[in-house]
Amino acid sequence: MTERTVADVIVERLRTWGVSRVFGYSGDGINGFMGALRRTEGQVEFVQARHEETAAFMAVGHAKYTGGVGVVTSTQGPGAVHLLNGLYDAKLDSVPVVAIVGQQSRTVLGSAYMQEIDLTTLFKDVASQFVQLVSAPEQVPMVLDRAFRTALATSSPCVVIVPHDVQSAAAPELEQQHGIVVTAPSWSAAAKTPRDEDLDAAAALLNSAERVALLVGQGARRAGPEVVAVAEKLQAGIATSLLGKPYVDEELPFAVGTMGHLGTTASAHLLGNCDALLIVGSNDPWTEFYPPPGAARAVQIDIDEKKIGNRYPVEVGLAGDAASALEALNRRLEHRPRSPWRTDVEEHVSRWRILAADRAAVPASPVNPERVVRELNGRLPADAQVSVDVGSCVYWYARQLVVPAGVPVHLSGTLASMGCAIPYGLAAKLARPERPLVALAGDGAMQMSGAAELVTVAHRWQHWHDPRFVVCVFNNRELTEVTWEQRESEAEPRFAASQQLPDFPFAGYAELLGLRGIRVEDPEDIGAAWEEAFAADRPVLIEVLTDPEVPLVPPFPAGKEKAETMRKGLAAEDDGGRASALLDTYVSQEERKQG
Repeated sequence: MTERTVADVIVERLRTWGVSRVFGYSGDGINGFMGALRRTEGQVEFVQARHEETAAFMAVGHAKYTGGVGVVTSTQGPGAVHLLNGLYDAKLDSVPVVAIVGQQSRTVLGSAYMQEIDLTTLFKDVASQFVQLVSAPEQVPMVLDRAFRTALATSSPCVVIVPHDVQSAAAPELEQQHGIVVTAPSWSAAAKTPRDEDLDAAAALLNSAERVALLVGQGARRAGPEVVAVAEKLQAGIATSLLGKPYVDEELPFAVGTMGHLGTTASAHLLGNCDALLIVGSNDPWTEFYPPPGAARAVQIDIDEKKIGNRYPVEVGLAGDAASALEALNRRLEHRPRSPWRTDVEEHVSRWRILAADRAAVPASPVNPERVVRELNGRLPADAQVSVDVGSCVYWYARQLVVPAGVPVHLSGTLASMGCAIPYGLAAKLARPERPLVALAGDGAMQMSGAAELVTVAHRWQHWHDPRFVVCVFNNRELTEVTWEQRESEAEPRFAASQQLPDFPFAGYAELLGLRGIRVEDPEDIGAAWEEAFAADRPVLIEVLTDPEVPLVPPFPAGKEKAETMRKGLAAEDDGGRASALLDTYVSQEERKQG
């Protein structure tokens, strides 16, 4: 019988913390940990990614879709370095992740040994709440307990570094003695509610306002009814951050959609004309789309006191859980009859919905990407899970997809890292294999890492209760978002050497992997492609040839000024005529809707 090792203690502690799945890529620095995982006979599943970066994204995705702690592992040196992008994704989107990272044996540290780097220094920023090198076997339970408690308490990534020789050492018997800390693998969230005097001040401010706007973020994920109740009482409109979009029913007549550069014109109107702003669980960085400072008095609710006043001058801060804070606040609010402000907000929502439909119907060459997402409405299964990559597809998701209640949607929101959709989707599917998964990704993100992780999909799908894993690739042979950003921000023409992508046969590649590939070149075939994908007996990749010249116009009124800058960049392009014509169409449509 194999002697029980420190690595076995690590796995036992993970099980006690409720961990059933570890994402990663093996290497000699974590061989001891791999052996211990093998000895559990699948009780703690090891999910092999194609790269440590995507393994870290999978851990982030697991945390986002399940609400638990994502766990990732890697060897030392290059493996550890590769984790950073995913861990920063966790840090910036406030997600609990624990990374267990191997290191060379303690006896060679400091000798410039092969693959030896200072891992504590490497991780000290991304894991600023907790990073610890284990120096003795007796430390392991205590360090793991602190890592999990800290990750949960701070919603952030934590890192535990375990040298190879420590992993392989005999498991210690901990006794009460000086220099030994015995801990328990348990944690309980604090019940945080705002102070009465703060609630009274917030209610007084909001009651005195005439034009109230709510900005709702991911911190309101369990406060949907409370958000609507407050909005109804105040006759307010509701805008969401990108991360908050799935948590507000956008079919409500006063739900204006996503705010910011990739948001809706209705959200721009709401935030640009309100005289009071209630921010609920949002840390959205698009500060130029908030009300001008001084134009609106603000109240902010957040579980993390450090984020109150972080994006906008706030008069009253309510530190607490969103649902309980809103419930307590609502009891202090005065009911008001239907107001001209609510009527105005609803009129702009109606105009936006018509504009969104008109934009999706604009002819393009060959397919308008907005229509691709719009055709998903009404076809997305009610029990689906959705992942979205970074790039122009985020704009179409934010503006065109009406997310059904109960359908989780996640993406790399604040770090905005390309290559997240397939790893996120895999984590969601592994956590809930009975639910269909839809991933939206651009060709740039797929070429960066998504195509590699399709190998993982092909490797695992036959074990899923529901085989539906639908990947929609917007193939326009272009890094479209950056191209339009160059035109918008710099008045620069498209730089083909940096922006043009090599064409890749995504649908054919899926077929080579044993998946189903569907290639769409005609906009009239989009709806049928979605339906075929959801009826398939295996994962499906829909490759849509989309038009890179469809403009990414910010919401008006800011969008009008930005369009002029775009035109300057397009004027310097030899082949910019068609993009200019599409831009003119979008601008004229907006102007007509605004009257």
